[in-house]
Amino acid sequence: MSDIKRILENSKSIAMIGVSNDLKKPSTIVMKYMQEYGYKVYPVNPSAKGKKILGEEVYASITEIKDPIDIVDVFRPSKEAYGIAEDSVKIGAKVLWLQLGIRDENAKSLVEKNNIEYVENKCTKMEYQKFFLKVRQAFPVLSN
Repeated sequence: MSDIKRILENSKSIAMIGVSNDLKKPSTIVMKYMQEYGYKVYPVNPSAKGKKILGEEVYASITEIKDPIDIVDVFRPSKEAYGIAEDSVKIGAKVLWLQLGIRDENAKSLVEKNNIEYVENKCTKMEYQKFFLKVRQAFPVLSN
């Protein structure tokens, strides 16, 4: 079994960093999708703290979330990944997941030293579709 498939099967909570109020942004599309497939998603965006995105309270940082977090899903530039990795260690997250185009070797090293799994350059939505819905397109509605 793929590590990614196992991660998605065994995870229930996702702290999604960089979610926007703009429903057309990739982060918000992914958040809504993962909610629809049963994940509890905690939006993290300091500029929207205290507001709601897709019905969920927005946090300024993952360290403010009181519930256990399985996946820290990052929609921020690579240069921010190490700080997010440090916070992931603080909260005892199980996985640091960097979205498409995001990589950081130092973040990878830090989380792996702390027994946190690391995924880079992959989209949670697309990976979910691939493993559980057997869909490979980013926008399956366009495949007709």
